[in-house]
Amino acid sequence: MRKLLYLTVSMALIAALTTYAMWAADRPTGLYLSDLRIDVAVDQGTPADRGNLLGIQPELFPTDYQSPERLHRKLAAYLQTARDQGLLNEKTIVVLPEHVGTWLMVSGEKDELYQATTFKEAMNWLAVSNPLKFVRALIGAEGDSRIEDAHLRMKAKGMAKDYQSLFGGLAKEFHVTLVAGSIVLPEPSVIDGTLKIGRGALFNSSVVFGRDGLPIGQPQRQMHPVFEQQDAIKANGEHTLNVVDTPAGRLGVLIGSDSWYPDNYRKLDTQQAQLVAVPAFVAGRGSWDQPWRGYKDSSTPGSVSLKAGEISEGQAWQRLNLSTQAPASQAIAGVSVFLRGQFWDQGSAGQSFLSSNGQHFVDGKARGARLLNLWL
Repeated sequence: MRKLLYLTVSMALIAALTTYAMWAADRPTGLYLSDLRIDVAVDQGTPADRGNLLGIQPELFPTDYQSPERLHRKLAAYLQTARDQGLLNEKTIVVLPEHVGTWLMVSGEKDELYQATTFKEAMNWLAVSNPLKFVRALIGAEGDSRIEDAHLRMKAKGMAKDYQSLFGGLAKEFHVTLVAGSIVLPEPSVIDGTLKIGRGALFNSSVVFGRDGLPIGQPQRQMHPVFEQQDAIKANGEHTLNVVDTPAGRLGVLIGSDSWYPDNYRKLDTQQAQLVAVPAFVAGRGSWDQPWRGYKDSSTPGSVSLKAGEISEGQAWQRLNLSTQAPASQAIAGVSVFLRGQFWDQGSAGQSFLSSNGQHFVDGKARGARLLNLWL
């Protein structure tokens, strides 16, 4: 009788595990409907032979990330609109927003994830649909939030491959220099022209792709992650800034709130940076008009007298960005681009803007996909 019980339990367990494995492996592709329209919000300056800075503020949703092909379709539609408007040439530098690559973590998942109502529920589906990857990532996780680390780390190898294929492919397809927003990866580096991951801490990083689709230089790692990321994403302790040569001039990238630190502009000046790209992201619908929460870490610049709560979040982003504001910055032009859209219950804010001659030219609309162009 005991043997029969053991046999019955074992068979039931095997059947349950087999069913779960088959369920986890199944990745059906649902119906995809997405708005591919984008408007030209700002077109500043006069066309010449010096090129232009083109910020693309996309409006993205979880289903846009169901496959790299879907995301390519949307971003390529934006770039095609820019081409049709005469905004692309061999000296164009296209800038995408912060974390546009990070959401590749949800690519290729089950419909239940995209249909979730909250971010927490979506991450639970991510873990339960990839049990082995999640457990391995959890074992190697670092920081105070090991589960969040594991969510970001578990598909990092595939994310790095998709990131380079997608954004490098867009740069080559449209023959532009492309600042590919940012992506969170463990110890990212470019080796022999290929973006690779390491085994260490997670960094929020940006890669610039040339017109041939290959990375230019090494990934720029963020120095000052925001409040929401500090438990999982490590600050770039080396405080190094990369400046790369492009057909339009020497380009520096400051990720998000790295653009709030005057010393970063001085470092770019020492490397003769002429252009500044700021991929950015502000979480929370309506947060752009709420009181600014101040600097994100203990290294508050002594030269900045602005205090938390004195102005709004949006006003702080524009006031603290010093691109083209001599003598703080010797750059001739800059662009700050924000990610917009809705990821489950997590909204976004941010109004992209251009910087030229010490002035900011702001997109006044809060929602929708937008193009912001500055002729150099």
